[in-house]
Amino acid sequence: MVEPTPSVTRTAVGIVGGGPAGLMLSHLLAASGIDSVVLDNRTRHQIEQTVRAGILERDSVRLLVDAGVSDRVLREGHEHEGIELRFGGTGHRIDFQDLVGESVWLYPQTDVFMDLAVARERDGGDVRFGVTDVAVHDVTTDAPRVTFTDSDGRACEVRCTVLVGADGSRSTCRHEIPEEQRRHFYREYPFAWFGILCEAPPSAPELIYSHSDRGFALISQRTESVQRMYFQCDPAERVEDWSEDRIWEELQARVAGDGFRLKEGRITDKTVLPFRSFVCEPMRHGAMLLAGDAAHTVPPTGAKGLNLALADVRVLHECLERFLGGDADALDDYSARALQRVWRAQHFSYWMTTMLHRLPDASDFDVRRQVGELTSVVSSRAGSTFLAEAYTGWPGRKD
Repeated sequence: MVEPTPSVTRTAVGIVGGGPAGLMLSHLLAASGIDSVVLDNRTRHQIEQTVRAGILERDSVRLLVDAGVSDRVLREGHEHEGIELRFGGTGHRIDFQDLVGESVWLYPQTDVFMDLAVARERDGGDVRFGVTDVAVHDVTTDAPRVTFTDSDGRACEVRCTVLVGADGSRSTCRHEIPEEQRRHFYREYPFAWFGILCEAPPSAPELIYSHSDRGFALISQRTESVQRMYFQCDPAERVEDWSEDRIWEELQARVAGDGFRLKEGRITDKTVLPFRSFVCEPMRHGAMLLAGDAAHTVPPTGAKGLNLALADVRVLHECLERFLGGDADALDDYSARALQRVWRAQHFSYWMTTMLHRLPDASDFDVRRQVGELTSVVSSRAGSTFLAEAYTGWPGRKD
């Protein structure tokens, strides 16, 4: 049987992965007059139905608004001017505005995706969802290409000058870098988060990060009537073993003290989220560059995952603009610049995680030391400022 001749598209930048990183890069490139094609094996509907939380740093919000993606984050997102660290039965507010003059925005990653998808459609972007059989080729040449089957079952090929892998933590593109030419840095944590969605009003105006003898808990929000909450658990925990009464009893115990109680409601979703940290170095191989989860993941305690992906894209857009404008060495800058921020975020996420979670084999000394560390943070303006600066995003646009 003769294989059908693929339909060929030529473009400057081929982007594998149509999540926020891939779509934002495509949007920024278009604003610079640079063509791109974005491919994703998920349908647009599937991505829109994947519920993902989101805390956006100040520069992530500015990027969405200033780039003309959408100002919906300002209209429908929730500005948070601080967080609460809760330990020893008492809450301690970290005031971001007072400490660093910045805020973060509670705005789900799902909404960031929808804003970007609408913007790319509005601007005539070439975004192809629901493709299959994606394979990348010739990434060490000056003519990389991607073959795939489109959503209508037709064989297709994208030929480009530069290829970007923004295809998530199970990245196909990353594995194109030969093992002897890449280093993987990996840490798996001995706990997970048991997450719930519940129908209830907010229990607090801002996020609560709680340390207790029973383990960590995070009290977040979603809307005025739907809330997201988490508590530390064993990675092998089964959601079916947890009744609503048992879940609420555990959450209430982990935030108990000074009369505070969570507002309870019907639980509509339960899930167990494992923890890990991962970095791939370098983030470039020939004419292929990695961005977002394809190159690194962080535990969610520091709220850095989506923000790191958008920070990658800011740097990558600049490097691609220079490279396609004639600067042959411009891509050499990308990996080192992006990794500087990646490792700062890894440190911050690790610090927040180990300060707030109870290790399975923790001694009384370990727990008291954590309380001492938390006390140092909340009782020192310098300590609180370190947390506030990292949480809202490090200043300066030159990574």
